[in-house]
Amino acid sequence: MSYIRINPIDSVVVALRPMKCGEEVLNGVKLLQDVPQGHKILLHDLKKGDNIIKYGYPIGHAMTDLKAGEWINENNLKTNLEGTLEYSYRPVNEKLVKEKSSKTFKGYKRAKGEVGVRNEIWIVPTVGCVNGIAEELAKRLLEETKLEGIDAVHAWHHNYGCSQLSEDHENTRKVLRDIVLHPNAGAVLVLSLGCENNQPEDFMAMLGDYDKERIKLLVTQRVEGDELEAGMAMLREMYEIAKQDKREECPLSELRVGLKCGGSDGLSGITANPLVGEFSDFIVAQGGTSILTEVPEMFGAETILMNRCENEELFNKTVKMVNDFKEYFLSHGEPVGENPSPGNKAGGISTLEDKALGCTQKCGRAPVSGVLEYGERLSVKGLNLLSAPGNDLVASTALAASGCQIVLFTTGRGTPFGTFIPTMKISTNSQLFKNKPNWIDFNAGQLVDGVDMPTVLEQFIDKVIAVASGEPAQNEKNGYREISIFKNGVTL
Repeated sequence: MSYIRINPIDSVVVALRPMKCGEEVLNGVKLLQDVPQGHKILLHDLKKGDNIIKYGYPIGHAMTDLKAGEWINENNLKTNLEGTLEYSYRPVNEKLVKEKSSKTFKGYKRAKGEVGVRNEIWIVPTVGCVNGIAEELAKRLLEETKLEGIDAVHAWHHNYGCSQLSEDHENTRKVLRDIVLHPNAGAVLVLSLGCENNQPEDFMAMLGDYDKERIKLLVTQRVEGDELEAGMAMLREMYEIAKQDKREECPLSELRVGLKCGGSDGLSGITANPLVGEFSDFIVAQGGTSILTEVPEMFGAETILMNRCENEELFNKTVKMVNDFKEYFLSHGEPVGENPSPGNKAGGISTLEDKALGCTQKCGRAPVSGVLEYGERLSVKGLNLLSAPGNDLVASTALAASGCQIVLFTTGRGTPFGTFIPTMKISTNSQLFKNKPNWIDFNAGQLVDGVDMPTVLEQFIDKVIAVASGEPAQNEKNGYREISIFKNGVTL
């Protein structure tokens, strides 16, 4: 197969391989130029200003008169997006037909009913000033324990916790709180300096009724003598507790996955994103949870999500989430439609609508059951929407902070990074999977190589379960793990 028409009403097809000028596509249309893999080919003549349709929706309009067979890209296609909009709730109640599965995963059951997929010891600085101490403590504990009985030791360094104001300050506190309470941690040392804005006692109060044997605070300015030895004494105590934890069979209803894409290409909305969407519907049908974020990458597809909200309250929350992000762009003098990166454009994504309509396929067709603010922790199962930007590391950190145990990250151009939970990379094309086996966990490119969706989905379900049960994702094997917190305001 050389090309695909995603929706019968589309005015373009997408090349599934590099195609040459003169090759014939649908309805006898012949290419007027060479077209790279993943890029769009026009099926009929258009006048300047006419909409171009892909995925069944407009992805922008023609910048000039265009001929059938032309290569459609950012040079002749312009976004239709502009400022904030008023929306009307037109609910779509599609019934999901997914069989219940007897599959389970092996996780760590925590005291308050949550389940972790890792049993790690974490050191969480309340302020960037103690990052070096945190790193040294992690190094010493790792050398001392050799990971006997635990999965990993990490210090989650960051630059914040002081010299921030209002919303930025609270966002930092919320995300750090979420990390401390995350079920993938068997024990956490909260490491403070003592004089920072993020005052240690106030921060610990944010944790609520926490397990004081598994979560401890060290304020380094108050230590008389060697703060490293004081920290090690606390870590040794928590290690002895955490290493007793064992994996147990857990139902898929306890699995919570974050949905993310980055380094996308023209095949993202054809292979990897639809595959992850099928998985999202599968896990929701089992009583589990998936979370979609990257709000700017919903622009142009937001009404699809809004109308899948289970009730008008969730619809209103989604409208606020979208328009708040548009206002954020506009307040900085930036247009709401300027999003695709140079890599996206080279891969065949020309406008933000083009990107959004492919991006949102990661959440399948399930109804929206919850809408979360940035830094908010999950409270309902099913498909949730989360307010966070499109930036890969910021958004992945936000997904993990909300309570996801794994991030499913689709990519057409490849990326090695990971956040503080397993960050599985799903390639949109087989060439990337072959070129970067040390980055990629699963190849969705099979879907254009002749393997059908049910077969690939079954493979993918088993792969996610394996990672949830302890198989390391590629980012974990490489040691590529970090956090990034959203910042908008003034630094003092």
